Amino acid sequence: MRESTEQALRAGGLDPADVRAVVANALTEDLGPDFLDVTSVATIPAEQTDTADLVARADGVVAGLAVAAAVFELVGEMTGTERTVEVSLVAADGERVARGDVLATVTGPTRLLLTAERTALNLLCRMSGVATHTRAWADALSGTKAMVLDTRKTTPGLRALEKYAVRTGGGTNKRLGLYDVAMIKDNHKLAAGGITAAYRRVRQAFPAVPVQVEVTTVAEAVEAVEAGADFLLCDNMAPEELVEVVAAVGDRAELEATGGLTLAVAARYAATGVDYLSVGALTHSSPILDIALDLRTE
Repeated sequence: MRESTEQALRAGGLDPADVRAVVANALTEDLGPDFLDVTSVATIPAEQTDTADLVARADGVVAGLAVAAAVFELVGEMTGTERTVEVSLVAADGERVARGDVLATVTGPTRLLLTAERTALNLLCRMSGVATHTRAWADALSGTKAMVLDTRKTTPGLRALEKYAVRTGGGTNKRLGLYDVAMIKDNHKLAAGGITAAYRRVRQAFPAVPVQVEVTTVAEAVEAVEAGADFLLCDNMAPEELVEVVAAVGDRAELEATGGLTLAVAARYAATGVDYLSVGALTHSSPILDIALDLRTE
């Protein structure tokens, strides 16, 4: 992977080593144990070189161009070929693109271009789809203080990439996993004997870890902040209930509305005064942004 690609990944908060591992696993799915693209090897001379464009087939927000570049740059290494692919980015992550826009150009051995094509597009289309969906939420919340949050409802193995795509689309990451933030949910409350008991146990065991508490009533919200919580997840509450929570809690905690939210009701929930709207659909239900690889014919 080229230094410029690694720098671009780091600038976006991605670990190049983690991206390399994702790309290697994805290419292995396509190439099998012998790292072989039988169609390209059979139909294309080894010495043939071409240029191809990554082209948007729909309007949206692009994300993952450096990840796609990593695929093209690593495919030669994965297949045991010393020849390399040159990648030139035309667009930038976070840009709105239109159908027909060229996002990047790749030049190199034709076999490598076509071998890398599907893996690069799978990742780029997925990430751009998440960014596009997130931008729709960010636009819907524009003019309010509320921001859209993602969740842990991500594709196994792709969490870092999908959360990067959320950031690219204008959203915010809540937590990366079970290790960086303690989130006391209903089952934890039941197992521990209530909100206050669960909060105290977490704070005693992990005094430096941020603690968030899921609440379903105004009374639970008050109990949570009085116990010490400074971030509340208001689960499946109607806007009218959220207004009561905002009034009862004041500035003692940040508030997140969560549970079955849609773009159609985003403005109503934002108007209640909450700080965040949590949307699992950003990562579990975003359609891809259609992007294709077109070989130049001239």
